[in-house]
Amino acid sequence: MNEYFADLHIHIGRTEKGEPVKISGSRDLTFYNIARESSERKGIEMIGIIDCQSPAVQDEIVAYLDKGEMAELEGGGIRYHRTTVLLGSEIEVKEPGMGPAHLLVFMPTLAAMQDFTAWMSRHMKNVGLSSQRIYAPAKAVQDEAIGRGGIVIPAHIFTPYKSVYGSGTNRLANMLDPDKVAAVELGLSADTAMASCLSELDRYSFVSNSDAHSLGKIGREYNQIRLKSPTFAELKLALAREQGRAITANYGLNPRLGKYHRTYCALCEAVLDETEAAVETCPRCGGAKIVREAQIAAHRPPYRFQVPLEFIPGLGKKKLAALLDRFGTEMNILHRVPERELREAAGDEIAGYLLRARSGELTVEVGGGGRYGKVMRESAL
Repeated sequence: MNEYFADLHIHIGRTEKGEPVKISGSRDLTFYNIARESSERKGIEMIGIIDCQSPAVQDEIVAYLDKGEMAELEGGGIRYHRTTVLLGSEIEVKEPGMGPAHLLVFMPTLAAMQDFTAWMSRHMKNVGLSSQRIYAPAKAVQDEAIGRGGIVIPAHIFTPYKSVYGSGTNRLANMLDPDKVAAVELGLSADTAMASCLSELDRYSFVSNSDAHSLGKIGREYNQIRLKSPTFAELKLALAREQGRAITANYGLNPRLGKYHRTYCALCEAVLDETEAAVETCPRCGGAKIVREAQIAAHRPPYRFQVPLEFIPGLGKKKLAALLDRFGTEMNILHRVPERELREAAGDEIAGYLLRARSGELTVEVGGGGRYGKVMRESAL
């Protein structure tokens, strides 16, 4: 068994021909660029690209397979250099009387994804775009995915927009078949401590992923997984915690850095403090459009706060490029480079931030109301 880093939620912005896939995604987020960035710069051994239901994207995948630059693995997934790509799709479901929610669906092979695309195209207005509404029951999506050997993971379950708990319902079973959920994704503004207040989630593995809309955001949240090899079949075993496979760590933003960590008023954008969090109308403007966000709850299995390199004060593009030239990948900088070498290459101040980030000791300013938090400068060594 080995330990691998995995980020299972990365969007495609455009095809190589410039066709839109994720409208809000960066234009350079192509299938190939994501694979290359993850392998060569990030150092992430398994990624989930969740817009692979697009026929135009599938054409690109076929081309790279035909050229021999990528290869399908026997256990599922596509290999590119040091990284395994899992083929996924983010789908919006909406049940009667409930708000919209996003699901992540992963397929073991390109053929299975192509077949799933054919089914979705009969229930979706534009299967070529990301995160589109499907006009079919959520449980039917589960059945169709699992029937093709796939898995289903509710996405960013606490985000106040388009998630199971944030906008959909107060119980998972109201929307989905609990026995056909492979895991749940926490999202950028939640961690395992928050999610563990819901006992119905106790049975599931938690995954923490970047939901990247640009190349730089890949790996801002990720998982460490114990596998025999980085394949789709091994991931299924790990999510089910079977045969010694398992998620061994979640690395994610401190929820205080997230955009939706606190309750706020969607009308005047006032962020409410803890004493005001139970009100039904905003004490600032009197509006009733209160958005309730994840609150820190009881203890659950280990979750390690990981501050992405872009949050480190003073670490600009030039300095980061120099560190990458010396140490290879972001995962090396974040996890493996010894303190002495880090101080020698980055200087004491930046190295101090990085070392404190490793131990979860950085002081952060709380985010909320759609704005990210930030690392406080006075926390530097």
